[in-house]
Amino acid sequence: MKVLDGRVAVITGGSRGIGLGIARAFRAAGAHIVIAARKAEGLRDARAELLRGEGTGDVLDIVANAGEPEQAERCIADTMVHFGQVDVLVNNAATNPYMGDLLELDLPRAEKTVRVNQYGMIAWSRAAWHAWMSEHGGTIVNIASVGGLIVDPQIGYYNATKAAMLLMTRQLAYELGPKVRVNAIAPGVIKTELARAVWEAREPVLTAKLPLRRLGTTEDVGNAALFLASEASSWMTGQALVLDGGATALPIAVDA
Repeated sequence: MKVLDGRVAVITGGSRGIGLGIARAFRAAGAHIVIAARKAEGLRDARAELLRGEGTGDVLDIVANAGEPEQAERCIADTMVHFGQVDVLVNNAATNPYMGDLLELDLPRAEKTVRVNQYGMIAWSRAAWHAWMSEHGGTIVNIASVGGLIVDPQIGYYNATKAAMLLMTRQLAYELGPKVRVNAIAPGVIKTELARAVWEAREPVLTAKLPLRRLGTTEDVGNAALFLASEASSWMTGQALVLDGGATALPIAVDA
């Protein structure tokens, strides 16, 4: 028996990158998958890829903006109509419309970042809780970032929203237990298209410093999410699993 046999998992930002990697891992473990994202074309391509891959579960794709609460409600409602349950929610969708110093940040981009990265997590969790989890239980996995634990010269505001996700993970674990377990993953640099500008030109430099001498992959995050979504982590809630190849284990004196 596979560890997620018969369960239904909703993954925001599920059409590419980390979200798609998690969807692959969950479907291979026996789950039915709902992927949500803003663009219909990307969702169709992702669904087709998932159906070609390992696993026999159904795959439903739903156009939804993670930062719009009414769209979260609609996606969860459609999931209930199609599958009749929502056992796992992965809050993966995120945005980062600004890079630069905090004091140069404008309000519209600040509000957009918070709306998707922070409030979106609450909106989707609330929708899943009221639709299914409050009575039947479940698990929530929040994709934060190792940036929520450190200082970065370019994406400080994005990282602040990820730090907030880590705190809200603990808060929700307290509020939703014992019915629902809530945990987070804090990835380091993962080799995705979205992060290509961060890692591509600097990969040899970045990997030379890491204890594990490589960058992360979407498969790495998918495996970690599978652990948190399954009964293998049944006595774990309110925690953040740092997945960074050892980056936060480096001595402070290591050259930047």
